[in-house]
Amino acid sequence: MSNLAGVKVMVIDDSNTIRRSAEIFLGQAGCEVILAEDGFDALAKISDHQPDLIFVDVMMPRLDGYQTCSLIKKNPRYKSTPVVMLSSKDGLFDRARGRMVGSDEYLTKPFTKDSLLAAVGAHVQSAA
Repeated sequence: MSNLAGVKVMVIDDSNTIRRSAEIFLGQAGCEVILAEDGFDALAKISDHQPDLIFVDVMMPRLDGYQTCSLIKKNPRYKSTPVVMLSSKDGLFDRARGRMVGSDEYLTKPFTKDSLLAAVGAHVQSAA
């Protein structure tokens, strides 16, 4: 596992539990973690923090993960920022829909520390 120290990761999820565990796992690996409760919250924080990678939950109120990902990817500034979808559903349709809005990977919840860090490692390595 590569050293992820200093990598900025944004986690967008309406579940406090998911945000918390992601924050702990990523924090232990040395990542700087930015938490957002939903798409609007994330869009408000993204320009202040310039994350290297974004995890976004598919099922969220107001603005869902697909809409959030689409908005992020439409912005020229974040077009190349990797976005990983988080979902408790692991269906082909959901994966395809995630790809359509420009997501880079699809991770099924509940995720493990290893799967979360592997996703960060894979995308941040390729971005560097």
